[in-house]
Amino acid sequence: MEPGITDEEFALFQALIHARAGISLADSKQVLLVGRLQRRLRHFNLDSFGEYYRLLVGTQHPGEMQTMIDLVTTNETYFFREPKHFDFLCNEILARREGTGNFRVWSAASSSGEEAYTIAMLLAEHLGNLPWEVFGSDVSSQVLEKAMAGQYPVERSKDIPRSLLSKYCLRGVRSQDGTFIISPAIAQRVSFERINLIHPIDAGIGDFDVIFIRNVLIYFNPETKRNVLSNLLPRLKKGGFLIVGHSETLNGIEDRLRQLRPTIYYKP
Repeated sequence: MEPGITDEEFALFQALIHARAGISLADSKQVLLVGRLQRRLRHFNLDSFGEYYRLLVGTQHPGEMQTMIDLVTTNETYFFREPKHFDFLCNEILARREGTGNFRVWSAASSSGEEAYTIAMLLAEHLGNLPWEVFGSDVSSQVLEKAMAGQYPVERSKDIPRSLLSKYCLRGVRSQDGTFIISPAIAQRVSFERINLIHPIDAGIGDFDVIFIRNVLIYFNPETKRNVLSNLLPRLKKGGFLIVGHSETLNGIEDRLRQLRPTIYYKP
């Protein structure tokens, strides 16, 4: 019989996950946590979540903390998710853009890369050979490996417009049958790096014209949201845009940005 988790053990994991990833895990997520971490207990032949917690905070298995964070981080994503944001990128930002300098977009919770490559397809369409780049980051090293590979099951292509699919994606053959691969022509303009948004962000990543941080702030409490935004905003150019998910708002959280419409903000 698989071990369950006590309320005391769950409270320890809530505090640990919040400290390491900024995620506020609701009490209702006990079953989810057990489901995602149960196999790690089996892996180490442990009898309780208390033993697994002690292993995590100990020094014998330093890589296990990242494995745990990878497993508890929610990573649902797909190509062209919340399409109105991409309409705004094309019709309002790119269509009114002045100048030909390097245009940079940051997918700040990129998960397995679908958002970053969606943006790259649109920049390739609208900016062509002009200088542009997409930067993707996530707290999970596991999903970043998938993002860097740029290879997906063919059923995940259903939301990509046919014209863009044929232009910017390649069908896998032989051992890669049943998959599609992002074309090297745009993949070479997309880079990924592991970044924990609750920690200060290295200025070496540069500044961005647009930052997408969608469907991640909902997992943070108000204090952590303010901290994350304080880390992000120095990397957003003046006149740049910050875009959050459709179920998110910065009202009462951040007053340095001007709201243009729900979920879309502008840095004066």
